[in-house]
Amino acid sequence: MCIRMVYTVMSTEKIISKEIDDLPSLTTLQKNEEVSSSGRVDINILLNRARKVREKETRTNLVFVGLTFSLIFIVGLILSF
Repeated sequence: MCIRMVYTVMSTEKIISKEIDDLPSLTTLQKNEEVSSSGRVDINILLNRARKVREKETRTNLVFVGLTFSLIFIVGLILSF
């Protein structure tokens, strides 16, 4: 039984090391489009990013509110019978 455990651990180590070797090599990131050649940041890009984040947060909040109201409605229906 001990031999089997050692074999399982050894085989797991081999699998993990193989998966690590299969990872793609790191590449350098391209220059962001936010920074122009003069090193300044475009305010419109920053505002658009802020709007996208706000829209995502709003959508998430609406989903949670909808789920909460549906849960209250379903519990109310179940309790009414």
